[in-house]
Amino acid sequence: MEGIERRKTKKVKVGDIEIGGGSPISVQGMTKTATEDVESTVKEIRRLKSKGAEIVRVGIPDLYSAQAIEEIRKKVDVPLIADIHFDYRLALICLEKGVDAIRLNPVNIFKFEQIKKIVEKAKAQKAVIRIGVNAGSIAVSSSEEKGNQGIAEIMVEKALDYLRILENLEFYDIIISLKSSEVRSTIQAYRLMARKCDYPFHLGVTATGFATTGLIKSAIGIGTLLAEGIGDTLRVSLTDKPENEIEVAKEILQSLGLRRFKPEIISCPTCARTSVDLKRIVREVKRRLEGMDKDFPYQKIAVMGCVVNGPGEAREADIGVSFAGGEGVIFKKGRIIRRVPEKDVVEILFKEMEWECR
Repeated sequence: MEGIERRKTKKVKVGDIEIGGGSPISVQGMTKTATEDVESTVKEIRRLKSKGAEIVRVGIPDLYSAQAIEEIRKKVDVPLIADIHFDYRLALICLEKGVDAIRLNPVNIFKFEQIKKIVEKAKAQKAVIRIGVNAGSIAVSSSEEKGNQGIAEIMVEKALDYLRILENLEFYDIIISLKSSEVRSTIQAYRLMARKCDYPFHLGVTATGFATTGLIKSAIGIGTLLAEGIGDTLRVSLTDKPENEIEVAKEILQSLGLRRFKPEIISCPTCARTSVDLKRIVREVKRRLEGMDKDFPYQKIAVMGCVVNGPGEAREADIGVSFAGGEGVIFKKGRIIRRVPEKDVVEILFKEMEWECR
């Protein structure tokens, strides 16, 4: 399978993570704690990192949150982004306290003198600025005039206006995001912006809702853009635990072949031809694979329930099993190596992988 040709962009560094310029597409998370609660916020950041977050954003709604950055910065080693709205002074404090980047909303921090002060501080701290435009921040009257396509155009105009200000101040360590809760508007905005600049993009569909709906909207919106080569870093936004956002983001990247984080299990949906308890078997395989990462030598594992697609999928995987008549046929690197009873399949499958798995 041919790889995705990614959009060529400038490269910036958020902490020690490179974004754009052909760098791996990074996974971001965002805390959902009150940032001023240092202990809770630090615990959440560490959980996000353990799940695979490479950059973490924290909301800064007030002075207490901004001041808390100093202690948070001392206790975590992941790059931090401060999410700033309305009060430019919060950005100055967060930069002074050691964040690696700040997110600014052009709709609510727009006065030139305020932007100039932030840029001066960002230059001194060698920090990145993300121009983060959200459809929800745009005046309702403006968006209603043109409909969904108009929303995308307005978001791009806002970002471009802000971009010109930063460039006129000779600041170029910039990332751009253009998020809407409407998938089509998000896709349209990024496509349009991709034709107008070469700065790296942070992808996301905002306010997507609870797990199932949010997962689908995020996968369609982010996945469509990634498949077109657009996007350099991303965050999945769910009304859910922040750790789950990281898992979904990683799945989107891995499903497109853009990153690999862990072994992939290929399993059929089951039907009347399935003669074994396939769901139980898949759950057990998944459990034993927990903790295995991209260095595990068997990255594609097939567990198939019948003879229609089973043998083909199992043969194409690094290792796999196809069931028929209560018996499992184990394939390894494209050839049949064993035929075993259903009850013994999982044990023998992992013995054949010659790896210590739990």
